[in-house]
Amino acid sequence: MTIKRLEVSNSCYTARNTQIITIHSSHLERRQDVSIYNIDSKDSDVPIIILLHGVYGNHWVWMHLGGVHQVYEKLKQSHNLGEFILVMPSDGGFQDGSAYLPTRSHGNYERWIMEDVLNGVINTVTGASPNSRVYLTGLSMGGYGALRLGAKYATNISGIAGHSSITHLSQLHQFTDTPLTEYTCEKEEDADILYWIQKNASQLPPLRLDCGEDDLLFDDNIKFSSELTRLNIPHQFDRLPGEHSWDYWNTNIQRSLLFFHNIEYPNSKIETI
Repeated sequence: MTIKRLEVSNSCYTARNTQIITIHSSHLERRQDVSIYNIDSKDSDVPIIILLHGVYGNHWVWMHLGGVHQVYEKLKQSHNLGEFILVMPSDGGFQDGSAYLPTRSHGNYERWIMEDVLNGVINTVTGASPNSRVYLTGLSMGGYGALRLGAKYATNISGIAGHSSITHLSQLHQFTDTPLTEYTCEKEEDADILYWIQKNASQLPPLRLDCGEDDLLFDDNIKFSSELTRLNIPHQFDRLPGEHSWDYWNTNIQRSLLFFHNIEYPNSKIETI
């Protein structure tokens, strides 16, 4: 049992269709929070989208800096977007960012996401179940987390998307002074996205990336996409106007929501914006 205790917000006092849970995780030996949207869905086995935040952030930023719930509702109205549960966890709270890694010394942030967060949602949201398909997306450090976890757990993930993604752990130094040695894993290759992509190449789910042309990570994203092409890894890469900012992510998260819709609901595909 990895969840030691679970606290769930009261719907009488929480914003409509929203839930916050606090999980005491044995993988982290501390409490961390998760914001959840679309908890009132009447469907069963509703697919889950896990949205991973970047450095400096926390569970609330996707909604309250990025407005993802508003983007989701607009797409439901304008494009008949299908039912999804939006799950927005804390990264685990290490320094400026955990990178969602199974670190050797201070917490397994990977299992926090892939076990505790998912189990917490399944245990508290009526429409979620062990049969809910899971999609991963994220921005910046969260893009790195989505790409790495999606590739490592390829058979458990139905689609992967990264926005303005860190594509190699070494790029994290552009955002934080935390020594990269703090992110050391038991296995040296564990932090390498391309290691997991090559290891599980035959099982990878559909993959998309985007990055703004004025983003400090743009050149790294171009190189990463080129390397995927060299490795014959099918993927979509969109080079877009914009920089490393919430304006960019608020505008372009719709691309990933539509991408996931077209995977989950192939009989009602929506043209990508």
